[in-house]
Amino acid sequence: MKVSLKNIIVPSIPLAVILVASCFAIWVSSYFGGRFGNLPADNSLFVNYLQTFLAPNSLFSNIGSVAFALLNAFLIAQINNRFTIIKTRTFLPIFIFLLLVSSWNETHIINGSHISLTLFILSVFYTLNTYRDRKASEMAFMSSLLIGIASIIINPLIFLIPVFWFGLMILQSFSLRTFLATLFGLIAPWILYFTGLFLLHQEVGFTPLIATSFSLDFGSLSLSLPGIIYTCCFALILIITLFGMFSITNSDAIRTRNNLNFFILLIVAISILSIIFRNQLVLFLPIIAFLYAILVSYSFTLKMNNFYGILFIVLVSINILYVISKYIFI
Repeated sequence: MKVSLKNIIVPSIPLAVILVASCFAIWVSSYFGGRFGNLPADNSLFVNYLQTFLAPNSLFSNIGSVAFALLNAFLIAQINNRFTIIKTRTFLPIFIFLLLVSSWNETHIINGSHISLTLFILSVFYTLNTYRDRKASEMAFMSSLLIGIASIIINPLIFLIPVFWFGLMILQSFSLRTFLATLFGLIAPWILYFTGLFLLHQEVGFTPLIATSFSLDFGSLSLSLPGIIYTCCFALILIITLFGMFSITNSDAIRTRNNLNFFILLIVAISILSIIFRNQLVLFLPIIAFLYAILVSYSFTLKMNNFYGILFIVLVSINILYVISKYIFI
């Protein structure tokens, strides 16, 4: 029996609504039950302030997260269409992203991570727009400015700036001009941030604040058995789809290949950051979901065979089973 994803890749409007509604149903189920796992112990001042009027796991907190998740899904569709990352129309990046953030119920109660993802997607958008333009200082400035603002929410994101420099090299737009533009873009929001803190809270000690924001955690990560199985399957599917991607990218335009290489570089960098700053792992999950959805959707969309059709079913199944496991295992 042939497994075809054609109807999901380009769904009718009713089917697209059903797919989004099914993700929303998974999200709602986690609001009424399930285990949320380990939440970050060290939050930025912005996240702590946000939680003063959006209490974790409250109805308003979940509504806010859903709204930003839908906004980010829309931005994912726009970035894919604008830069033709996948050379055909596809709904899969949207569906896979919503499936992941719905299944990872830890992310539902941290609105700051979804706001950071919005800024991150816009930053990637500006970076991709610099392609082969070594004078694109405005685009480079805006890209790093958005990362700078996002790093105020999730402090370790500031270490992504060198990754974006490598990205500019991949996109053949790195120059002294764009390099300086990224530095100024990164510094600007942090100057305003520290100035505001000093004016409003002159008693704040900046050295302890910085030390707390960038505290490392190399301790062991405690995962339940379902969590370990899920993580291994999740990573294995990514590796398999990347091999599938490399087998067919020769037919793509050079710009598309460069864009894909940039996305691979980003997901590797985010994964390393999430390991180094393990105490803030949950905050990185929406960004991982975005990059993962783009990369795996490439092979699922363009390699129309039974193997990738079954692999897609496996991806959906393990997420559903992972959600169910949170109601069963302690």
